[in-house]
Amino acid sequence: MTEVDWSIDAYDYELPQELIAQNPVVPRDSSHLMVVDSLTHHNCIFRDLPDLLESGDLLVLNNTRVIPGRLYGHKTTGARVEILLLKPVDNDCWLALVKPGKRFSNGTTIEFEPNSSLGRDYKLQATVLSTDRETGGRFLQFNLPQGISLMELLDQFGHVPFPPYVTDSQAFTEQYQTVYSKVSGAVAAPTAGLHFTDELLEKLEQKNIRLAFITLHVGLGTFRPVETKDITNHDMHEEWFEVSSLVVDKINQTKSQGGRIIAVGTTVVRALEGAALANQNNNSQELSLSPFSGYTNIFIYPGYKWQVVEGLITNFHLPRSSLLMLVSAMIGRTRLFSLYQEAIAQQYRFYSFGDAMFILPVARIN
Repeated sequence: MTEVDWSIDAYDYELPQELIAQNPVVPRDSSHLMVVDSLTHHNCIFRDLPDLLESGDLLVLNNTRVIPGRLYGHKTTGARVEILLLKPVDNDCWLALVKPGKRFSNGTTIEFEPNSSLGRDYKLQATVLSTDRETGGRFLQFNLPQGISLMELLDQFGHVPFPPYVTDSQAFTEQYQTVYSKVSGAVAAPTAGLHFTDELLEKLEQKNIRLAFITLHVGLGTFRPVETKDITNHDMHEEWFEVSSLVVDKINQTKSQGGRIIAVGTTVVRALEGAALANQNNNSQELSLSPFSGYTNIFIYPGYKWQVVEGLITNFHLPRSSLLMLVSAMIGRTRLFSLYQEAIAQQYRFYSFGDAMFILPVARIN
């Protein structure tokens, strides 16, 4: 590791526009999979995953579910507006990105349009309270029917938001959810998990490859580039997560029996390593994994000392993103960018609906 690894310019690369996947492959597990070993790598199909794992390994997956958080509406003047819900704040108040921003002055009332006939039974309005300096978004106070939460109305008023670089897609919204999504709260999918099918999960369990599920609600920061010249000065966004005692027990048992801990996606990495860090902060002791529920702003970049995660399944990430830095921490920036260049040469599909990479534990650099 050198100082170059901490420079934002070292995380840029050119990607041909046509390699940004606009639609998922069908079936999900027919995507390409680049398998990274200690010194070499080879190309597989994602459905080959059971053959790449060993009996006794533990796959940790993120069971978050993307909320229908994009809402369309209009001001009392009739001017059309659009919002993207980011997270609840308090008492039916939410932080949201807004478009166009100049139409969202404090005190403005927005009435939202239903996306189905069921929504016509309700009137959904919100008032702009203030601006959030960090995101440029607005705090919106929703006026809800008695006894009904906003989450309960989103299916009638909201739309599942695809990432901003997915501009020409015919995908169904359910294709942007993992087959094991369960806990609503994310604004983006944990995309490494999109490659799994129910049949593939069954084959993994038949081979005695165990599964565990954490929850981390993916936030806006997933798509926002790091902007500080020295990446160590970057303030990482917070995301809510939960690592249960059941997951901790499975991890400890797996390690005691010689199995390997494989994270499915960078969100799982943030949850597991964040839980270990939170335990240290709470107890001022050595890092160890304990159950945890709360927020993490952990930022993993080259030089990070791994505590829990040994291997990683991940997609190909945006330039200058914190996700690219996290993966660089696992196998080294120079090697990662060499693999990215080969993936480009071999016409791999990039980003959320794209192909995947499996970094085996023997490839982890520390």
